[in-house]
Amino acid sequence: MTPRPAASHSAFPAPPAEPALLCARGLVKRYATPQGPLIVLRGVDLGLNAGETLALMGESGSGKSTLLHLLAGLDTPDAGEIFVDGVSLGATSEEGRAALRRERVGVVFQRFNLIPSLTAGQNMALQARLAGRLDPAWQAELADRLGLTNLLDRYPEQLSGGQQQRVAVGRALAARPRILLADEPTGNLDEAAGDEVLQLTLELVAATGCALLLATHSARLAGRLQRQARLVRGSMAPA
Repeated sequence: MTPRPAASHSAFPAPPAEPALLCARGLVKRYATPQGPLIVLRGVDLGLNAGETLALMGESGSGKSTLLHLLAGLDTPDAGEIFVDGVSLGATSEEGRAALRRERVGVVFQRFNLIPSLTAGQNMALQARLAGRLDPAWQAELADRLGLTNLLDRYPEQLSGGQQQRVAVGRALAARPRILLADEPTGNLDEAAGDEVLQLTLELVAATGCALLLATHSARLAGRLQRQARLVRGSMAPA
């Protein structure tokens, strides 16, 4: 394993050159339980190139969500390295990882994670506004493409599940991230709404040129992406 780069005073310390936009090597994650350590990830390697779409498949409990949380910098591995757009997460402060998520990584969660007190339009604009990259023209285009133009003044509780997830997709893409991480984004939707959300996501990813890593247990949905990988009990296996 390549030694971890030394910590830097920069928010985004530079790692050795990496060919992939997203690169994970030897990731291990364990949690303490009354029965002893529970190993969730066992030396996972994963790479994602610019503009590529990759489906991460696996049953519930295989470690998909844990892996995406690590790749987004929402949690830290017990061993291994992660580079996101040339940035070493292990050598970056918590503040730096938060800035990285705002500026370069979009995240779509299964349970939408919209703020109830904000309208659909305000939710969509939130991440881009925090990153100082709010573009009203792009925001309007996103709303139009996602079929939300007439719903922007509504609050999340006034929207269907499919509409809420489209708002979440718009929020993740509003800052034009380099990478979009989507954790079972259709898991709480019926098949028709899920297919619609995935189709819109793929169209927008292609339009913006960002890379997509989509966690799903559905082989049918995974087949719509360029590549597939599979997690089995915390280890990568042939798709």
